[in-house]
Amino acid sequence: MSGDVWYREGLRFKCTACGGCCTGAPGYVWVNRVEIAALAASFDMTEDEFGKKFVRRVGNRYSLIERPNGDCIFFDPDLRNCRVYRHRPRQCRTWPFWTSNLRSQETWNDMACSCPGANRGKLYTLAEINERKAVMRV
Repeated sequence: MSGDVWYREGLRFKCTACGGCCTGAPGYVWVNRVEIAALAASFDMTEDEFGKKFVRRVGNRYSLIERPNGDCIFFDPDLRNCRVYRHRPRQCRTWPFWTSNLRSQETWNDMACSCPGANRGKLYTLAEINERKAVMRV
């Protein structure tokens, strides 16, 4: 029951654009065909061109490629921002309201240790959190 979750009173988050969620350990930024199309258009590329340059297949899914150090290919290390922020994938749009971060107050607090925007800024209601959580199960 959603009313019984530990975050039923809501959670605060304000992106500080620190880049912490875009950098570091290797992982996956999952993208679907609609997202690939939007990103390709933002670069004035065909989906095929964009896919060959920026996407890798992982099983039956697609992920953005990473730099050798694990950073997202679209993270600009000099400006410390996302080059595709306006068209960023749903996985990025729903941070930090991922199932993995919401399992318990402890997992949220662990994430908040490395995310300076967690527990600050706008108060997201339970409904808003659940809406974002339902979009992307990470």
